[in-house]
Amino acid sequence: MNVQPSSRLAHLTTMAHQYLNTIALLCLMLAAFISGSNAGVISVYWGQNGNEGSLADACATGNYGIVNIAFLSTFGNGQTPSLNLAGHCDPASNGCTGLSSDIKACQNQGIKVMLSIGGGSGSYLLSSADDAREVANYLWNNFLGGQSSSRPLGDAALDGIDFDIEGGTAQNWDELAKALSGFNQKVYLSAAPQCPYPDAWVGGALSTGLFDYIWVQFYNNNPCEYSGNGDSLKSSWNQWTSNQPSSQVFLGLPASPEAAGSGYIAPDVLNSQILPSIKTSSNYGGVMLWSRYYDKDYSSAIKPNV
Repeated sequence: MNVQPSSRLAHLTTMAHQYLNTIALLCLMLAAFISGSNAGVISVYWGQNGNEGSLADACATGNYGIVNIAFLSTFGNGQTPSLNLAGHCDPASNGCTGLSSDIKACQNQGIKVMLSIGGGSGSYLLSSADDAREVANYLWNNFLGGQSSSRPLGDAALDGIDFDIEGGTAQNWDELAKALSGFNQKVYLSAAPQCPYPDAWVGGALSTGLFDYIWVQFYNNNPCEYSGNGDSLKSSWNQWTSNQPSSQVFLGLPASPEAAGSGYIAPDVLNSQILPSIKTSSNYGGVMLWSRYYDKDYSSAIKPNV
């Protein structure tokens, strides 16, 4: 029996609606799957051991989503800022500008490259809000999207600034975060607080809600690090994720037993006992490793589960 033109049109319209509804349902299912899987990335510190290989080599492993160049260890309070990249190169003789090509190689692979400021030893503090803004301008012009005739790492523009503040004073880090967030290009902000909440050094800065990534150091820190079972770690993790809802929170770990005094978690234990639990947090970001030098095979062992 022939279908009349008007009936044929109605039939085609119904089929089109069904097709669109099916596509929409599939999109929703895919989005739910992606959200539920909550896959993260691995962040790593590079720069504190001349035997860890080049920055380009680190990125070429394909294991890392973010690399922190460590450290700008002297800055603030009127001091001349200076890098300490261990045995990699000598910033004082302008010998680190060649890293620009490595930075670009990493970024071309979709890897974010951050400059980590501070560190466990160094000379740094922010004496005032004006001092913080002055440091922000220095970072912008010498490492980020600004311009300077004396860029220590060459012309490559880094993606952001990592606050690894473990000394000096706790003052004015919030002012630095605000100033870095005020430029006309996106500056990613990250921080590496200790796991006792709130962090003694950057707790005030983190309260601004401006930080994209927070890699909490769950090592060299009792009682919140892993020590035989994951209860205290998970409790601290839940405190961090619930109190920092606008940031992606990372589990910071040593990449080998030699990398820290305590807090090492064997890859099989991390994969089976810790990651399945913490990945349920909506703002789970991944795992941070200290450091590239110690990461012989740790990142490869955990990457499929991160």
